[in-house]
Order: sequence, then C-alpha cells, then structure tokens
Amino acid sequence: MFKATPNPPESDNVSPCDRLNPKLLPPHKPSTIYLIAPGVDTETLLVNACESLASASVMASDFAGLMEGPHRNTMLGIQQNIMLAELAVNRALDIVDPQ
Repeated sequence: MFKATPNPPESDNVSPCDRLNPKLLPPHKPSTIYLIAPGVDTETLLVNACESLASASVMASDFAGLMEGPHRNTMLGIQQNIMLAELAVNRALDIVDPQ
C-alpha cells in the first residue's frame, strides 16, 4: 500500500526548548560559501550592516512606489522593519564608537 505522507524524521532527543539553548547543542560548523574574515572588527561590521540596511530600505521604498493596494502596504511594512533594524544597528554603532 502506498503511503502519501513520509514518515517523520528520527528524533534527535532534543526538545524545542533545548534548541534555543546553544550550550546544549552540538557545535555548528558554518558554511564557507559566504564568510566574513575573522579579523574584521565590530565597528566595521556594524558600518557595513548599516549601509546595507540603508540601501535595502531605499530599494523597498522605491519598489513600494510602483505598487498599489495591499501589496504596497506589505512592502511599506517590510521597508519599516528594515528601517527599524537600521536604527538598531546605528545605536549599536554609537555604543561601540561614541563620538
């Protein structure tokens, strides 16, 4: 008899709550496809993240201008989330390098 749904994966005996605790998980080996050089300082990373978020915010805003109705509202919501992330990164940058 053919079974339409596959069997669930074998349990690794880790509860969903334990997955949130990094001390209980085995070490994760990151992919080396995209890798930031280990010696890059925090300020440089924050500046780059801030610039990337600013660019994404402008792109989302421009794209929202081409839309109408609910899709426009969705895109403006995405743009607002990007902007909030940019503000958080800017605040972190101010903490790292107060001027």
